[in-house]
Amino acid sequence: MEMETLRAILDAIRDVRIGVIGDFCLDAYWILDPSLSEISVETGLATRAVRAQRYSLGGAGNVVSNLLAMGVARVSAFGVLGTDPFAQEMMRILKASGVNAAGMLVQESDWATPVYVKPVAEDVEQARIDFGNANTLSSSTGRALLERLSAALPDLDLVIINQQLLHGIHTEELRRDLSRLTVTGTSRFICDSRSWSDAFTGAIRKLNDREALRLCGKEWDFDLPVPRPDAEAAAETLFHRWKTPVFLTRGSYGMLVRDEAGTREVPGLYIVGRTDTVGAGDSALAGIAAALAAGRDALEAATVGNYVAGVTIQKLFITGTASAQEIMAIGTDPEYVHCPELAEDPRMARFQGTSEIEVVSAPLRPVVVTHAIFDNDGTISTLREGWEAIMEPVMIEAVLGESWKSAEEQLYRTVRERVRRYIDATTGVQTLVQMTGLVEMVKEFGIVPAAQVKDAAGYKALYNKGLLAMVDGRLAKLRRGELAIDDFMVKGALPFLKALHAGGVKLYLASGTDEEDLITEAKSLGHADLFEGRIHGAVGDIAIEAKKVVLERILGEIDRDGAGTLVTFGDGPVEMRETRKRGGIAVGIASDEPRRFGWNMKKRSRVIRAGAHYVVPDFSQGGTLLALLGIRS
Repeated sequence: MEMETLRAILDAIRDVRIGVIGDFCLDAYWILDPSLSEISVETGLATRAVRAQRYSLGGAGNVVSNLLAMGVARVSAFGVLGTDPFAQEMMRILKASGVNAAGMLVQESDWATPVYVKPVAEDVEQARIDFGNANTLSSSTGRALLERLSAALPDLDLVIINQQLLHGIHTEELRRDLSRLTVTGTSRFICDSRSWSDAFTGAIRKLNDREALRLCGKEWDFDLPVPRPDAEAAAETLFHRWKTPVFLTRGSYGMLVRDEAGTREVPGLYIVGRTDTVGAGDSALAGIAAALAAGRDALEAATVGNYVAGVTIQKLFITGTASAQEIMAIGTDPEYVHCPELAEDPRMARFQGTSEIEVVSAPLRPVVVTHAIFDNDGTISTLREGWEAIMEPVMIEAVLGESWKSAEEQLYRTVRERVRRYIDATTGVQTLVQMTGLVEMVKEFGIVPAAQVKDAAGYKALYNKGLLAMVDGRLAKLRRGELAIDDFMVKGALPFLKALHAGGVKLYLASGTDEEDLITEAKSLGHADLFEGRIHGAVGDIAIEAKKVVLERILGEIDRDGAGTLVTFGDGPVEMRETRKRGGIAVGIASDEPRRFGWNMKKRSRVIRAGAHYVVPDFSQGGTLLALLGIRS
């Protein structure tokens, strides 16, 4: 989506009026602190002490919160509360937020305000405590609720139907009467129902892939999203059944849209760092609904919904929302996940003839390559192979501080797993960027006193000390003749570089490694001259990403329409994504670094998700790869 289009949609959203009828809940986060626990005199058991508590709107309330955060002009709420203190807190939040809460009714008996209490201990969410699971909506309350909604319809551009609870407001009687409104009412309706999507005739539907499959008489019990062919078939079936647009969410795999224009896909967003997917469906629904109310088409609405969810899943231990500014930030230069099914399942791989060159998505037209960018570590050089084993203990010690040796086993394992996931997610970016994330991780755990938390440069210095000791040791062996250049290069890399150079292709080396070290290592391995001075590394400024800078510089040399003459080789996500976005050809290198040849399937998955057109395990079949790229060797 063009930036101006997104800005126009967000501007238009400020004029729309949306009603939300559904299961209004409270999300309660209780932050537990074991250090404050004591032994109960009455029971002899240790108490669970709450250090802090936070309350936010959940269920239909979370949809309302997201609409408000986006800037929707007026939001009207239609739901049912009990007479308990949680009801008072919910009404306080609604009124403080500027919601028209005239449609919020109180049922005095057989109804407890639905609440999800989420205790959090040592950074881990514990088993939930739920209120409201035994609710029974009376016929009189249901009728009064629909009377309020019906009276408000002339002043609403769109109504969202939320159904989250089995024992919520959506009784069989209310579903029947509400369905009449979806057909005869003056507003458009969009429904997100976990249990009764079929009930709301005439409404647009938003649902997830598992719900869609279930409505088609099938089940999917695995952790991964439903396979795309099955998801597309379900969307097709439901579109023809309901005769209204279908928005089918697929978690990290993105979203499918089926309407009169056919089936279209909105790819999932690539998110670095931890995520919390609680409420993501509500966020996507709010984005979709707001865009539809503003008169945008289904694909544009799905794209906005995808951005909203992409913002909110990055907000931890809170049911997050996304402001217009945050939506613009993520939508201005979105990072998409490409071909996730293929990335996860190598059985789907297609190869060029009998070679090991995997063809993910070949360019649409023949190309003649004139410029080539190479990442360094893991693509050409293996001098830094094993860097993760140095970074991991540095990060763990940074988080645990002076207690890193004596920390309890559970805490140590929690930190270690966080660090490992973070390293894996940020492979290929500047070290300084990684260390900036480490600073936030240290602050988040809160083990190290604030005055002792280092800045990104300080943690980078600790890491570099260990890394350079390893690299210097390897270079010393190279100088002494104990090891050869081939022992530190991906198989076939040097002949491949020479063939490109001889073919008149301009070569660039771009890496997140510090530039001075990068040049030294390239000279030591004997290929620096092939780049003719075009070697670019990190310069100590987090705002300057070497790979992006080089891409922009090359595109400045060639016409942007000729970006297809650019090819980038790398094993990290940054160079794959940036090249793909700019119209160049991305070749992922998925090499087993300790052996210097053969497949590393984890890398294969990473570069495919980042947008690689081709993937190779090494350069041993360089001649075939050169021919595929239209380069005469």
